[in-house]
Amino acid sequence: MHIVVAPDSYKGCLVASQVAITIKNAWHTVFPEATVEMVPMADGGEGTMDALLYASHGVKVETNATGPLMQPVITNYGVLGDGVTAVIEIAQVAGLPMIPEHQRNPLMTTSYGVGELLLHAMDQGYRRFIIGLGGSATNDGGLGMLQALGGIFLDSGGQSVTPIGASLKHIQTVNLSMLDPRIRECNIIIASDVDNPLCGPKGASFIFGPQKGATKQQISELDASLNAYAQLIEGEIGLQLRDLPGAGAAGGLGFALLMLDAQMVSGARVVTEAAGLANKIKSADWVITGEGQSDFQTLYGKLPFHVAKLAKEHTVKAILISGGLGNGYEQLYDYFVSCHSIALGPISLSESMQNAEKLLFQTAMNVARLVRASKYNI
Repeated sequence: MHIVVAPDSYKGCLVASQVAITIKNAWHTVFPEATVEMVPMADGGEGTMDALLYASHGVKVETNATGPLMQPVITNYGVLGDGVTAVIEIAQVAGLPMIPEHQRNPLMTTSYGVGELLLHAMDQGYRRFIIGLGGSATNDGGLGMLQALGGIFLDSGGQSVTPIGASLKHIQTVNLSMLDPRIRECNIIIASDVDNPLCGPKGASFIFGPQKGATKQQISELDASLNAYAQLIEGEIGLQLRDLPGAGAAGGLGFALLMLDAQMVSGARVVTEAAGLANKIKSADWVITGEGQSDFQTLYGKLPFHVAKLAKEHTVKAILISGGLGNGYEQLYDYFVSCHSIALGPISLSESMQNAEKLLFQTAMNVARLVRASKYNI
């Protein structure tokens, strides 16, 4: 029996490689003779860099940068096994988990460190980038990143604004002529599972602002500020970008990257192609995937959907094992033989997260026992 285990992370408790190892160990307790191939995955958010480095045998480069609260942090970016592609994961330098919950406020956060990582990688000669946009703490429209790259943003007094979300409404002058010219030599792929525009009810501020700590009043302020900011930039470059799918990703960082001629690609697709997942699935008997929470939204570009879709194309059976199953998960049965939550009883979310590895092991083992019973008519 050949099993391919290709999960996303269980956000906040298990990275994708931990999920894969736990499922592999559980499966081997029931099928010790089985070949279990682990392919940790991601969809542009947390774990994207690790998944790409795992798939390509790449390495991490450690450096210093500016964190989401303008504080110095030690962070890293990746270099794929091809030796020419650098991978930047926004969550590693401007991520929401980097900020204590009581300090979360997207008016005060910056994407400046993203620009610093781009500069560092360009200094090392890299010109091809994959940038995973998930998990950001920012809502600055990429202001910080553009400032780090040399962009000039002035207030009514002719002073350079601080690169945070609160500064957007104060910008009166934009000058992008001083951007590092090397950025125009770069091929930038944006790995994201978000197709929101920059502004409006489905934009960055309204949809993602609350989880970043924004109040209702701040959300309206940020949306209006992003709109004015986008008008200034679009006037400078002569392009309309704010309504493009993905412009609202990472608090508008998608908008700024699109302005740099970046290509928006499904994060799940980037990782599945880099991992050669389709070829691995072809020879599998079963494919197992999962994520922290699965519901009807999983069908809209989330990693497990991409894995199950590949499995279906190759007539391979797929199983979903996730941290939880939410509203409308029944719609997933068109792609999965069965869907499972690791919560084995009436336990709280915090209990489930604290015991995620143990609960996942037990659930995966139970699934394997069902498969064995079916296979051998036990």
